[in-house]
Amino acid sequence: MDRIILHSDCNSFYASVECALHPELRDKPVAVCGDIEQRHGIILTKNEIAKKFKVKTGEAIWQAKQKCPHLVLVKASFGTYLDFSRRVKKIYLDYTDNVESFGIDEAWLDVTGSRFLFGDGEKIAREINSRVKKELGITVSIGVSFNKIFAKLGSDYKKPDAITVISRDNFKNILYPLPVNDLLYVGRATTRKLSQLGISTIGDLAKADRRVLKQMLGIWGERLHSYALGLDSSPVSKYYENRNVKSIGNSTTAVRDLKNINEIKIVFSTLCDSVSRRLREQNLRCGVVSINVRDTALSSFEVQHKLLTPTNITRDIFETALMLFQNSYSFGRAVRSLGVAVSGLIPECDGVQLNIFEGGDKRRLEQLDIATDKLKRRFGSFAVQPAIALENKRLSGFDPIADHVIHPVGFALC
Repeated sequence: MDRIILHSDCNSFYASVECALHPELRDKPVAVCGDIEQRHGIILTKNEIAKKFKVKTGEAIWQAKQKCPHLVLVKASFGTYLDFSRRVKKIYLDYTDNVESFGIDEAWLDVTGSRFLFGDGEKIAREINSRVKKELGITVSIGVSFNKIFAKLGSDYKKPDAITVISRDNFKNILYPLPVNDLLYVGRATTRKLSQLGISTIGDLAKADRRVLKQMLGIWGERLHSYALGLDSSPVSKYYENRNVKSIGNSTTAVRDLKNINEIKIVFSTLCDSVSRRLREQNLRCGVVSINVRDTALSSFEVQHKLLTPTNITRDIFETALMLFQNSYSFGRAVRSLGVAVSGLIPECDGVQLNIFEGGDKRRLEQLDIATDKLKRRFGSFAVQPAIALENKRLSGFDPIADHVIHPVGFALC
């Protein structure tokens, strides 16, 4: 018997929450953005009225204002959005405990075992849709299918406030004409590679030679081919078992464009301090460091490096982040925003083998970090700073620990 998987997506989540809390905004074009004064001035999300003016997520506020001069801008309130996210998930949990979050505004639900209590997948989806609208004042689009990949495609297929059922009988007719990058995990780089093989739609991918895909993309090519055929058996995690930290990161849009490596170092020093402190607070070490860079043309990239020895030392993470940047960027344009993240996390109690020539240095750096953490917990994040941060307090004067940014868009493979 097929599983019954739902994917529920809160429509224009941040903007919808603001309109629910402020009914006077409902008939106006609304966009949620970062702090304009601090240059976090990009559109995070917009409501349906603003979409009609071609306002886009990720574009600068001035660009959005050119398209829609009467656009209402609302400063993001992430604590409020987290609260609404929890309330939406609480509704999901009334139907199943197999609820797997995919960012703040999306989740998969496996309701296979719930059908005897609540009816088939479409009936459950309609009930959830109705309850979210009635109880929270926002809308969700829900895809109903027999696997996670197709359920996600279903929630994206028709918006806003819609239910789409993708079954074994209709999935080829619905999904195969869609662009291949509509498929989950097919990013820009993969799309370019697939286009070299003449693959532009999901149907093209399903019909492609599996061996050629493997030659081009490795094992990931085989996996994407299986997804296009509907051969996804990945489970939906249980809500209370899926809360282990898998990565830790912070990012910031600088108060002004960063034009040289010294300014990059200043911002990285603050970000890496925040990330390493959060690692130590949770008694974790990381095995992978990654950075995200966005330039003034809003073009961005992400690179990562696997460490020889897992670490939670601030200097290790900073030096790795700086190395990644220097190896990947040549300042063709100034840098607008930077991010640092760590993954491959292991408990601190798991022993690690130190290099015999640097073991003493590592222990001293660990003790130094622990001591400064205590001072910062007591006196604030700016109580102790590296000397480079003092070179330009305007660039280093942000506190990622207190002002942690929740990204509206989840990372995807590309």
